Amino acid sequence: MGKIIALANQKGGVGKTTTTINLAASLSALDKKILVVDADPQANASSGLGINIREVKNSIYECIVNKVDACIAIVKTELGNLDVIPSHIDLVGAEIEMLNFENREKVLKEVLTSVKDKYDYILIDCSPSLGLITVNALTAADSVIIPVQCEYFALEGISKLLNTIKIIKSKLNPSLEIEGFLLTMYDSRLRLANQIYEEVKKHFRELVFDTVIQRNIKLSEAPSYGQPVLLYDADSKGSLNHMQLAEELIRRNK
Repeated sequence: MGKIIALANQKGGVGKTTTTINLAASLSALDKKILVVDADPQANASSGLGINIREVKNSIYECIVNKVDACIAIVKTELGNLDVIPSHIDLVGAEIEMLNFENREKVLKEVLTSVKDKYDYILIDCSPSLGLITVNALTAADSVIIPVQCEYFALEGISKLLNTIKIIKSKLNPSLEIEGFLLTMYDSRLRLANQIYEEVKKHFRELVFDTVIQRNIKLSEAPSYGQPVLLYDADSKGSLNHMQLAEELIRRNK
């Protein structure tokens, strides 16, 4: 039975998609069977894994709105163990279309039922909002990874997300856990980055991953080539950090 992990933070630009792509690639390199579900209308996780969005016939939108079987929407990547259910700009309108659905918060959970047993981990890349699609992702997930950028406003908005998680836990998904807070875009030369790290550690203690994702130019360049950093430059700091994260995640889930 696969574990479903949502990557969520309603603050944009904190490294959700970068983490999703590269954690997925690293886990697949460690012989885990991985599915990435791109639940962001921008579809950056799809294109970052080499999927040509213009050629996609069935995306997560069709699965949610038209009840297309998730198996039909799966696209293979160049990494043997890594598959994707891509996104589409149409997903922007899905929240309005879902308003009349029965159990509208649980649609994605139902979509993933048919594929859950085929993978070790299913990673859902959420959009930077706390809308209905993100609520669906958190309702479908077993746990959530919260990327936190090592910058001044890092902790702003986390309380809002934690409150949403609390509500979803009490009303929709009692088994939802926080997998961990992941510090991203870390630059050890900056005093502020170290202060943020200490602050997050102080607040959330053992919920913070030991692995920190450092600022890395190769990590930023890789998506424009439609590749995870593991394929773009396996020796880069960004690649090594994500491999460390994958190993830590596997250890935590033993």
